[in-house]
Amino acid sequence: MDTRNIVLIGMMGCGKTTVGGLLAARLGRELADTDALIEAREGRTIPAIFQSDGEAYFRDREREAAEALARRTGLVIACGGGLPLHAAAMEPLRAGGVVLFLARDPGAIYDSGMLGDRPLAQEGRAAFLERFARREPVYRACAHHIITEFTSPETTADAIMEVLER
Repeated sequence: MDTRNIVLIGMMGCGKTTVGGLLAARLGRELADTDALIEAREGRTIPAIFQSDGEAYFRDREREAAEALARRTGLVIACGGGLPLHAAAMEPLRAGGVVLFLARDPGAIYDSGMLGDRPLAQEGRAAFLERFARREPVYRACAHHIITEFTSPETTADAIMEVLER
């Protein structure tokens, strides 16, 4: 059985954690969410980390989380939306896993209302779409496969399973 990690990347709110949970259940693997790992280690939320220590501090914690997870095998890893922008964080995950970019339409993500208090989603729809436009080429460059099926979390998980079975 392939023990490489399955690494999900994409814009915040695209479904990495939800779909990752479905994949983990189907495959009998553990789901590791980089944001949840950071929150657990720090004992505070990501918005609180951003507010008190800033984005640079958070990105350092993100790199540490990625390095720790990359040393393990057999995981489904849901990465924070900005993690792939930092090569030092992404390289170890990419080396030991198969990276899937969940390429969900950013307008649909924003319009879903699911972004809540995420610090980098507070500047409005136009800013969110611009952030996606800047990140998309990086996501595509990091990915081994690009997933475009978003009818439901289950159909997205089905599409990933098809890719993994090839």
